[in-house]
Order: sequence, then C-alpha cells, then structure tokens
Amino acid sequence: MSTTEIIIIAAVAIVAYLIWTNRSRLAQVTKGFGSRTSVLDSYSRDLTAQARAGKLDPVINRKKEITRVIQILSRRTKNNPILLGEAGVGKTAIAEGLAQKIARGEIPSSLKDKRVLAINVSGMIAGTKYRGEFEGRLKKIMEEIRQAGRKIILFIDEVHVLLEAKGAEGAMDPSDILKPPLARGDLQAIGATTYQDYEKYIKPDESLERRFQPVIVNPPTIKMTIEILKGIASVYEKHHRVKYMPEALKAAAVLSEKYIKNRFLPDKAIDLIDEAAAKVRLKAVNLPNRIEKLEAEIIRLDQIHQNATSKRKKSLLDKKKVTRMKRVAELNIARDKDQNGTELPPVNADDIRDVLADWIGQPKNKITKTLQIK
Repeated sequence: MSTTEIIIIAAVAIVAYLIWTNRSRLAQVTKGFGSRTSVLDSYSRDLTAQARAGKLDPVINRKKEITRVIQILSRRTKNNPILLGEAGVGKTAIAEGLAQKIARGEIPSSLKDKRVLAINVSGMIAGTKYRGEFEGRLKKIMEEIRQAGRKIILFIDEVHVLLEAKGAEGAMDPSDILKPPLARGDLQAIGATTYQDYEKYIKPDESLERRFQPVIVNPPTIKMTIEILKGIASVYEKHHRVKYMPEALKAAAVLSEKYIKNRFLPDKAIDLIDEAAAKVRLKAVNLPNRIEKLEAEIIRLDQIHQNATSKRKKSLLDKKKVTRMKRVAELNIARDKDQNGTELPPVNADDIRDVLADWIGQPKNKITKTLQIK
C-alpha cells in the first residue's frame, strides 16, 4: 500500500469519526433542509404529522377545552388561545388533541390543512450568548411562518420562558418580536403556562394580554383520571408488554391524589402506572433466575428425602414432599411462561402501592388498600 493510499484512508477515517461524534448536531442542522420552514423545523415538532402517523397518545376527557381552543382559533381577530393550568394537568395533551382533530378532518374549513408545530423554546435559547443571536432565530421563525401563508399554528409550551428569555444586554425583547405578527394575524399561536407565570409575564403587558384568549385547564377529577388511564393504557401495555388490571388504574388515580400533594392529576397517576409497569416487566425478565432457584430447591428436597431413613424423620419428610410438589408445580408454570412468552405479566393494585411506597418513602403496609372515590 502506497503512502498516498494510507493518507487517503486515514483522512476518510478521521472524517467518519468527526461525523459520528457530531451526529446529533448534524441532525439538528440538517433537519428541515430544503424546506420552506427549515429554521422552524429545526426547533419544532410537527404534532399534525405525528397525529397522522398515529404517534400521539389518545386524548381523553378534554373535549370541552379542545372545542374552546378551536372556537378561538376560528375567530377573525384575537384568535390566539392561551392554556392556563398547573403543571401536569394536560395542557400539551389539548394541543395534541387539536392536531388529531385536524388529521381526522374534524375541524372547521378555516383550520383545514394547518400544521400544529410545538416549538422547542429551550433549543432556541441554547447557545445564544451573543447579542442578537436568539432574537435572530426568533425573527427567522416569524418570517418563515409569514411566508407559509398562515398555514401554521405555533404551540408554545411554557410561553413565559420565551417571553422572559433575554439575549445579550441591549438586545430586543422577545415580546416585541411576537406582538407585531400576532396583531397582523401573520402568527397564530397557542400558548401554555401556569396561572402564576401568566400573572407575572403576560398580564402586565396589556398589548400582549389582548392578543391571547385564556382557556382554563383544570385538573381532572379522580373519575375522569381513571377514564384517561383506561384510554391510554393500551399504549403503555404495548410499550412495556404487560396487562393492566382494572384495579391498578383505579389505584393509580385514587392513591396518587391521596398521597402525592405537590403534583396534579392526571400526570402523577400516569407516571405511577408507567413505573409500575416497568417494575413488573423487570420481574418478568428475571423469570429464568426464578426457574433456576426452583430447580435448586427441588434438588435440595430430593437429597433430604434420600438421606433420611429413620422413622423419626418421617413426619418431616411428609412435609418436605408436599413442599416439593408445590415447587414442581411452580416450576412447570414458570417454564411455560418463559417458553411461550405469550402471557403478559399483570400489573395490579399491589404493584401500584409498591411504586408509590418508593416515591413517598413510606412502608407499603402504611398505604391504604381502600380505593374509595370521593
């Protein structure tokens, strides 16, 4: 091999290494390449496209809020909803529900063919340390939305983060970039924030407040949460390869509301069924270890049976024989499950209590078994 060939191979290897180590950054740069909204595509997620691809979770018990959002979006002026509710009550789910309705064609003609894009505010702000850099990104996004011909609905979760974001000293205020396109109707947006942040960042700016129409998103009741869990259970069952028992879903809603006070439904109940399923699945993965232990136990009992000959041990042997028969039965069941792999492990109310006990740092026996809905 010549020196030139060695140099070429080394250069190719270096380039390949650089591409591999910077693949995530390259993916961000090339996302949306060739698109009319390339900058926007780089910092957003197309909820409508995900809805058409079936990648969004079902939205349950939010018909009233979604209908109100559609009504506001259909207005001629001041047609920008802002979802107000505590973290975890399901504000993002309402935007996803809108995207699903657009994908199914269940919306007024004025909203047909529109794209709901969820902007990644943190991604936009990241790395913008020089004066005007963040503002430049925001202006490019506003221009791309304008050029798209009002076919984009921008979902801005935690909109207060965008409004309070500042570039270098002396840079333009983000709200001053948003207000003109909102006033002209070039930008149609759905904001989402908490009551506290709305009072702090949006209400003091009267011109900005006028552009947004509040939609209150209250936490669902326990009964509504159970319905939500039933609606999304199949998604988590498919992911974890488990089967939720009805009492597990009820326990997640009732117990999370009773014991977890610093969070809101349905988010805390969803997290409970998610982690409980992960824990149950992990036990199922460890099934071969259980088979080995059962086999070892049977061998030990057989040895006791062979070594014991005196009448004095007969009563003990009878008990060991019964125990052995139970272990053999358990072993056969475990082997069948391991070989077939078709029976999904169940997630029951006891599994929910296990996870909850870990969360709150209390013994499991201190957690009530009563699942009364108030």
